[in-house]
Amino acid sequence: MGDQPYGISPEFLSVVAGQIRKARKQGAEIGMVVGGGNIFRGVSGAAHGMDRAMADQMGMLATVMNALALQDALERQGVPCRVLSAIEVGRMAEPFVRGRALKHLRKKRIVIFAAGTGNPFFTTDTAATLRALETGADILFKATRVDGVYDRDPYKFKDAKLYPSLTCSEILEKELRVMDAAAISLARDAGLPVMVFNMLKDNNIQDAISGKPIGTIIKPE
Repeated sequence: MGDQPYGISPEFLSVVAGQIRKARKQGAEIGMVVGGGNIFRGVSGAAHGMDRAMADQMGMLATVMNALALQDALERQGVPCRVLSAIEVGRMAEPFVRGRALKHLRKKRIVIFAAGTGNPFFTTDTAATLRALETGADILFKATRVDGVYDRDPYKFKDAKLYPSLTCSEILEKELRVMDAAAISLARDAGLPVMVFNMLKDNNIQDAISGKPIGTIIKPE
């Protein structure tokens, strides 16, 4: 959403797409999971008091909208891209099938996974971890608005401490809210490393995918 309170920022989409394009040129196979908060925030008032499962279904549709917007931004920059959705959305996106996702990745297409897991009560953090494991990813990146994992909210506390590295167990023990517990537990049990970094800094997406030591690395153990 860029600097907007909600919605989609074409300018910010273009910046993200540009970094992904550069990372792809280095040979990386890239799968992406998008959330829907930037759209759902605009209807959150109407969703207040709504049944959780129904609200989550609205959130899944928001992720499909974001995925299509990101696909358009990537294709405008000449990057082949496919959207695979966990819910049926007709002609707008392909249904998620693991084999199909792997085929697209082998062909160096960017794959955007939409609609989370397709189930209510599961966050896009859990969806990202699940898709990373299903596609045999080497590492899971969580692109966020802060430089990594802090001991407390850096927006509220100027003396918040940034952790250069942590284990999944430490994340759970310290109750650090960088990802939900289900996602962290899944990554720990599967031996999947996670890197948390600031996507708002120039070239950070490209640097993360290139293997540069930025943000916080979360080790399985």
